[in-house]
Amino acid sequence: MAERPLSDQFLLRLKAATRDLVSLCGGVERAAQVCSLSKSAMSRFQVVDAPDVIDLPAALALERECGVPAVTSVMAEMHGRRLSDGVAVASAASVLEHHAEVMRRTAETATKVAVALADQTVTPAEAVQIDRTLAELETAIRAMRSSCAGIMAQGATPAAAPLSSLRAVP
Repeated sequence: MAERPLSDQFLLRLKAATRDLVSLCGGVERAAQVCSLSKSAMSRFQVVDAPDVIDLPAALALERECGVPAVTSVMAEMHGRRLSDGVAVASAASVLEHHAEVMRRTAETATKVAVALADQTVTPAEAVQIDRTLAELETAIRAMRSSCAGIMAQGATPAAAPLSSLRAVP
């Protein structure tokens, strides 16, 4: 029996990243258009039980379309690597805004986990829901880390990154 090229864990992460890309690109129909593929093929790339996996040209096209390297990040992590972004100019206000988003996503994740564990089991459907909220939390954390990196790159201290430009977070 031939060895499977992808572990179940990596395959599930790849499917989740594909779902994220499809969502960020506007849904199955729009994502299929971007990749010049059928809607059914694009749908199968997202389904956990389907053996189909997004191909590299399609993943790259979707990543280019939405500006998020979701599949590329998963592939890098499979090899013990991480992608790094260019450092953006940041301020204490951006850190505060990202912190609020991280806290909101953390609360959503905690709620999903608590609901799933209420009966002391986690079903595959509940695991998918938890994984989706974790992906959103991961994105929020990445954004906050990027803001912090921007401040560090500027050589900013708390006094040099004033909160005077704070704005309300929706």
